[in-house]
Amino acid sequence: MNFVDRDFIPVLLGGDINTYSVARAFYERYQVKSYIFGKYATGPSYQSKMIEYKANPKIDTDDYFLRTVNSFAEQHADKKIVLVGCGDSYVALVSKHKGELAGNIIAPYIDFDLMNRLQQKETFYNLCEKHGVDYPGTFIYSREIGRNFKLDFPFPVILKPSDSIQYWEHPFESQNKVYTIHSREELEKVLDDIYGAGYNGKMIIQDMIPGNDEYMRVLTSYSDHNGKVKMMCLGHVLLEEHTPHGLGNHAVIITEPNKELMMRVKELLEELHYVGFSNFDIKYDQRDGKFKFFEINTRQGRSNYYVTGSGFNVAEYIVEDYVYGRELPLRYAKDEHLWMVVPKAVAFKYVKDPKSRAKMKRLIREKKVVNPSFMKGDLGMPRLARMVKTHISHFSKFKKYYKC
Repeated sequence: MNFVDRDFIPVLLGGDINTYSVARAFYERYQVKSYIFGKYATGPSYQSKMIEYKANPKIDTDDYFLRTVNSFAEQHADKKIVLVGCGDSYVALVSKHKGELAGNIIAPYIDFDLMNRLQQKETFYNLCEKHGVDYPGTFIYSREIGRNFKLDFPFPVILKPSDSIQYWEHPFESQNKVYTIHSREELEKVLDDIYGAGYNGKMIIQDMIPGNDEYMRVLTSYSDHNGKVKMMCLGHVLLEEHTPHGLGNHAVIITEPNKELMMRVKELLEELHYVGFSNFDIKYDQRDGKFKFFEINTRQGRSNYYVTGSGFNVAEYIVEDYVYGRELPLRYAKDEHLWMVVPKAVAFKYVKDPKSRAKMKRLIREKKVVNPSFMKGDLGMPRLARMVKTHISHFSKFKKYYKC
């Protein structure tokens, strides 16, 4: 791989496919090597030729994070350090400590107070109300309520934490990212398990929108340093992962346009004076023909390469905006492109809609398809062996966990 010496260095925080996808975007656009600080020596980014990977389990703690990134910035004082969080906890750390970062570090994030409020899902739903953005029927539960509450929608319901960062800080054996709850008795038991593990935030109980993975959408936006939206890319999710910890992670996406939907979100973001990447999970409700928003992620999503693959390089937006101070045009994604992180055989087995399957076949035939983990020039051993093993494991994972 060939590298070019630039006046900036990407420093990414995390270790999953999110970091690798962002690092790949940086390399493809600027031919730079990214430095990644993750917790463990594993995942797609570890042993990549375009990445210097540093592993330490303490990287997501305040003191170690600050000491690590500031030390790196001091060692490269002649460069601008583009700091990108690739997970909720990392993004929160960057935002929380923006005022303590070295002067040559670029941190393209909103202030921590706004970020903290948006991470609480009930705050997001209040914003949706104000801007006419639809969301599912919702009940906000807190531990103090106990058993004394009624729901205005029937079972099954969806249960998830309002504060996902705190939630994962209190693990327990049956912990899931999202729960599908079929009865009042099951709901009360799961709530007891969650609060018994030490979580003390609020829980979101929601009307379960009918339909399989193919009713899902993902919207990624970029807002410049002035709080103006400059890019919006909507993806039609055709398949998600179904393992307990990976539930809801995207597996197959086709980019599709919907400018009317995007405009409503644009108004919301610009009123907040939001900056940086934002990512929204959405589901189409066939009962009333509306797109219902679940949450906002104050970062690029783990599936962010669907955006880069569609012609909107995520690294370019940060660099051109913050490093070179260039005015960016507003662009909406229009062209179809297929992103997938599972074997083609898995995708065609579990994507049920004939029209979607036909579209997948066409895009594959037209070579408008990408799996971000397998990049030409970065397929050396032993990384390739680990990636192939992970790739093939989707056969057994879907066989075991896919229930739709």
